Amino acid sequence: MKLTDLTLVAPYLDLDPIFYHEVHPTPLHKPYLVSFNLQATELLGIDLSAIDNEELIKLLNGTMLIKGSRPYAMCYAGHQFGHYVQRLGDGRAINLGSVNGWNLQLKGSGETRYSRQGDGRAVLRSSIREYLMSEAMYGLGIPTSRALAIIGSDEKVAREAWERGAIVLRLSPSWIRFGSFEYFFHTNRHKELETLADFLLRESFPHLLGVEEPYLKMYGEIVKRTAELTAQWQSVGFNHGVMNTDNMSAIGITIDYGPFAFMDTFESNYICNHSDTQGRYSYDNQPRIGYWNLERLAHALSPLITTVKLQLELEKYGNYFTTRLMELLGTKLGLDTLHENDNDLLRALFTIMENGQIDMTPFFRHLSRYNGNRETLLPLTLAPNQLNEWLDRYDIRLVSNTSSVETRHKNMLRTNPKYVLKNYILQEAIENAQNGDFVLVNDLLHIAQNPYDEHSPFERYSLPTPAQYKNLKLSCSS
Repeated sequence: MKLTDLTLVAPYLDLDPIFYHEVHPTPLHKPYLVSFNLQATELLGIDLSAIDNEELIKLLNGTMLIKGSRPYAMCYAGHQFGHYVQRLGDGRAINLGSVNGWNLQLKGSGETRYSRQGDGRAVLRSSIREYLMSEAMYGLGIPTSRALAIIGSDEKVAREAWERGAIVLRLSPSWIRFGSFEYFFHTNRHKELETLADFLLRESFPHLLGVEEPYLKMYGEIVKRTAELTAQWQSVGFNHGVMNTDNMSAIGITIDYGPFAFMDTFESNYICNHSDTQGRYSYDNQPRIGYWNLERLAHALSPLITTVKLQLELEKYGNYFTTRLMELLGTKLGLDTLHENDNDLLRALFTIMENGQIDMTPFFRHLSRYNGNRETLLPLTLAPNQLNEWLDRYDIRLVSNTSSVETRHKNMLRTNPKYVLKNYILQEAIENAQNGDFVLVNDLLHIAQNPYDEHSPFERYSLPTPAQYKNLKLSCSS
């Protein structure tokens, strides 16, 4: 099937117009294709042999509409850095419709009713980051939005400096956010709140249609998915950077990649967003903020569900999070089953990683081949004596494993990635792209989707981050 043979549907537009604003994209000047994602074309049912680059550029630039498409921006509110903002909405994103269960959205496609004095644009820098990181999360097995393609342009966009405008086509099973419910709750539109809940049930929780107390059960699933998602972030050292309620997906996937980062040397209080002066969204705070955001969602849903029942579901969050995180970390250590004292073993390891300024990705990768020889592990820390003592404990613990060393290594190599897209790696691709060279963007796309594989030409990206690039902070601007 060709791109132009697709037929999109837009059931969201069956709702009252208060939910959205129909608006067409504003084309960029002199657009060009930076990259497209073969895996994502398959999600939409497009034949790889039928891909036409010019058609793809026109689709992303808004100069070609696919059959059935009625572009629109969604209305929502949200708590930003803990403060409620009564109306936000898609200020620079325009939805095209859905196909095969995937909602297509252009980010950076121009002004909408919700732009709030913004220009509705995104720049090449941030668009490359989102394009590659959404695919990197997918490659790691972490629930996420996806990305189909990215275009750049000659259009100048003002941020901290003048930059090139760009558009990325994002895909998600749903773009409904915690803040979508907050908007209708705080405006006392309880009928519309119920309508939105019914829509989300049909779109993303159809297995709950017709069951007793479907809204309560849906909220319970959102709690579980959010807790487990946050545990997955923690397990790979991912810092989202801006966990506002308008950036929290109602289906428990990672969306809205802004000032994110994979940690370099492990810092429990690492803050990747330099706008986050209080450390609200630091790495260590992410689990707590996930709970706080779910409290806001529960409050928004209270006209539909009794508060006591909502609270009972919310209180399961801690157990969901801890159970999933322990499972993930146990697997990262190659443990067959978790023992009562494993929590102490894991806590000690993360303390040692922080004290020794250990880069966690190469550390766990080297540990995946550990057979008693410590020559590759000790050079990774500034506190080798502490790591030696921990490895003594680890050796004793491994005696309890029932699987062979070979099986342990095999399982750990499938769990501990060799590559994550750290910010300095992304920055190299961005600088090349800003000079018209998109080769590294496409190379990193392949690495992102296959992070456990060996990519010998890019071995340097699997090494500890060079000192001058460690744990940088980024801005929210894009």
